Amino acid sequence: MADKEIRVAVAGIGCCTSHLVQGIYKYHDVEDNSTWIPGLMHPVLGNYKIRDIKYVAAFDIDKAKIGKDLSEAIFARPNNMAIFAEVPKQNVTVKMGPIMDGAPEHLRKFYDVADNYEPCDVVKELKDSGAEILVNFIPTGSEEAAKFYANCAIEAGCAFINCMPEFISSNPEFVEKSKNAKVPLIGDDIKSQVGATILHRVITQLCVDRGVKINKTSQLNFAGNADFINLVKRGETKEFSKKDSVESVLPYKAEVSVGFGFIGLQNDNKICRLYWEGENFGGNPITIQLECSIEDSANAAGIIIDAIRYSKIALDRNIGGPLYSASSYLMKHPPKKYPDEEAKDNCEKFIAGEIDW
Repeated sequence: MADKEIRVAVAGIGCCTSHLVQGIYKYHDVEDNSTWIPGLMHPVLGNYKIRDIKYVAAFDIDKAKIGKDLSEAIFARPNNMAIFAEVPKQNVTVKMGPIMDGAPEHLRKFYDVADNYEPCDVVKELKDSGAEILVNFIPTGSEEAAKFYANCAIEAGCAFINCMPEFISSNPEFVEKSKNAKVPLIGDDIKSQVGATILHRVITQLCVDRGVKINKTSQLNFAGNADFINLVKRGETKEFSKKDSVESVLPYKAEVSVGFGFIGLQNDNKICRLYWEGENFGGNPITIQLECSIEDSANAAGIIIDAIRYSKIALDRNIGGPLYSASSYLMKHPPKKYPDEEAKDNCEKFIAGEIDW
């Protein structure tokens, strides 16, 4: 019988982490999969309910968050996401993590980096807290810090969920380490519940399936949270991840373009504009334009709430290395790519114990 508690640590206490923590209390009373619950793909995943998730450790580099209880830190500026649940005291103090490449100058204008603070021993904190899973929400472009946290998770025996576009789950070094340590990996870079990339993929696949030749397609994303401050300045890996995700469903070459913009007044609301230009029957022109407005961090949290539970199931079964099905269904740049429908079906087989990847 599996331990019903899922002990989770989080690196990066931004808007996404805030929604992830709030979600435990929003959906605390959900008991089973018998009714359709808005916002959830799996009210219960395997034997795990959302309220089984318990946060036990947290890391950040912002003076406004370090030393605070997690319940307070998730609402500290510059976090500007929607508030949809009351969060009681977590009895988890946010600890100072390593700065490394996680605090470029353009981000330092928006929060006070704790340069003079001594980083904690992350491996010790993970072990002492009994953490089973580490969720990585640090800023895009922080390659050194992402690898540091991945190594810490593996050394501490924690599953690692990489929510950012620094490539861990497809890196042979980390694949080998995680397999040897029997540590599951899910990554890389969240594919939102319904966001720019999943919509871009679905409409692109529809065109391919219906015989429409796409010549060029673009994706423009803009929001007012700290993530977008960062993406405008160093979004190269995010751009690559998004383009690669769309190009993977095209059986031919097409021009694919991705862009980012920061508009502070939008706070955590993201607007994405998608465009396709192609040819249908007889070589006649077709254009498609689509706009979507979403709460960006909620879109991410809805995915990670499942990723946590997939990771816990893998730990229960002593499975290490990349979880290929969950990574393909939930992430933009997985180590193995499957069509979304096939990845979804494989995830259900994984839950049922029919496959172990």
